[in-house]
Amino acid sequence: MAKKQRTRGERVIAFIERYCLVPEGTLLGKPVRLLAFQRKFILDVYDNPAGTSRAYLSIARKNGKTGLIACLLLAHIVGPEAYQNGRIVSGARSRKQAAEVFNYASKMIMMSPELTKLARIVPSSKMIVGLAKNVEYQASSAEAKSAHGGSPILAILDEVGQIKGPTDDFVEAIETSQGAYEGKAMLFAISTQAATDNDLFSRWIDDAETSKDPRIVSHIYTAPADCELDDREAWAAANPALGVFRSIKDVEDFSLLASRMPTKEASFRWLFLNQRIDASAPFVSPAVWRACDGPVDDFDGLPVFGGLDLSEVSDLTSLVLMAPKETDTGTIWHVKPTFWLPGDALREKAKADRVPYDIWHSQELNGQKLLETTPGPTVDYEFVAHHLHGLFDRMDIRKIAFDRWNWRHLKPWLQKAGFTEDQLDGEQAVFEPFGQGFASMSPALRDLESLILNKKIAHGGHPLLTMCMMNATVKPDPSGNRKLDKQKSRGRIDGAVALAQAAAMAGTYEGAAASNSPWDDPSFSVTKAA
Repeated sequence: MAKKQRTRGERVIAFIERYCLVPEGTLLGKPVRLLAFQRKFILDVYDNPAGTSRAYLSIARKNGKTGLIACLLLAHIVGPEAYQNGRIVSGARSRKQAAEVFNYASKMIMMSPELTKLARIVPSSKMIVGLAKNVEYQASSAEAKSAHGGSPILAILDEVGQIKGPTDDFVEAIETSQGAYEGKAMLFAISTQAATDNDLFSRWIDDAETSKDPRIVSHIYTAPADCELDDREAWAAANPALGVFRSIKDVEDFSLLASRMPTKEASFRWLFLNQRIDASAPFVSPAVWRACDGPVDDFDGLPVFGGLDLSEVSDLTSLVLMAPKETDTGTIWHVKPTFWLPGDALREKAKADRVPYDIWHSQELNGQKLLETTPGPTVDYEFVAHHLHGLFDRMDIRKIAFDRWNWRHLKPWLQKAGFTEDQLDGEQAVFEPFGQGFASMSPALRDLESLILNKKIAHGGHPLLTMCMMNATVKPDPSGNRKLDKQKSRGRIDGAVALAQAAAMAGTYEGAAASNSPWDDPSFSVTKAA
């Protein structure tokens, strides 16, 4: 009876467990034994009936990521996946990270008498050559700018989740260099999750989920978004190697630290639970913000309050309007933002900020463009003034807060647009000067947090507003007052500034029902509540 022939994936697994030895740690010198999640990933990638062009594996840290990458590399350098005269690259953000993969694979070769005969290591250029089929592997890094040149049949990206924004020149250079193999090239991305939905790795993962492209294999191990820090089932969901080479005690110790110190929670959720969360702890946590993403209704017949953040003329300008809707559970404030950027060089601005402005400009939400553009290289205040005048013709706008610093520039254009002196100045003025310091911003943030925590806001999941809120961090003074900190925030926060101003104006609405504010306890915070 003929022996059953192994599949492609089974040959890769057999090679790894026959020839690869553990090069460090408590299992030093022992044969590699792949865990169930690693075997499943390999089988799904190499035995895919449609053929695999891209493969994503996202796991929490210390789950054998570097070791798996090294094993896959060796399978393609000297193992069953070796391709005659093929070129392989592994890419990382830093030289140090790139060197880790190279060093791990090199140690595996040096420990194995069989592999030593089949490969030549070139430490000076971080290169390994497979002698039987003349396969060249090289470790590349964004710092070294070494992704250009050649056409790799296999590219493995390590910790691509650390890339901020939706594009990256280094990754793009690797992606676009794989066109010479007519469907045989593969790209692996093995990493912890990225911080936000707009970051590169998140967009790749979400595309795999929504497109259902059969040539993309995506395995994501993450804890539920709303899990408790001490939820051991959540630990296991994000750490498939838990209890094997992922220390349970290490996870347990850090979870206790995070429960005692809320400032550590974001890091624990990112690195140990593999959740999309910025470790810099934003002003409002993603889970709390998502809980308020209900649909937004029209503002017809409702009193409207707003905040206007006038940026430098070439940057993002933001207007956020809020209107109260009465429901069975009380007043819900519906939020409608408008964002402007100059129309000229929009693509260049998107690359500079690592944000898909050009894509958002072509998309709509509730019949309105996600991002408006103005003619030319600047956002002229004249354009904003005419837009505001049009809103006043259609809506019952009560108050709009604005940064008093730019009032002298905006006021002349408001007058030319048709606003009267009574609307601009005096006790009945609809425009309210608003400072950006602690005195004005601290009570505004308090009002906004109360609305968010009590789910009294519906923002519709607007991606630009969400981006600004996730970017925003706060700066306290010795007295505990707070303001939004543009210097330490990870990107644009203009929409968050405008929303805080709008919330302050909404607080003047006499019909608003008093909310059960959590701020009776001054130590309470949005991040802690999440």
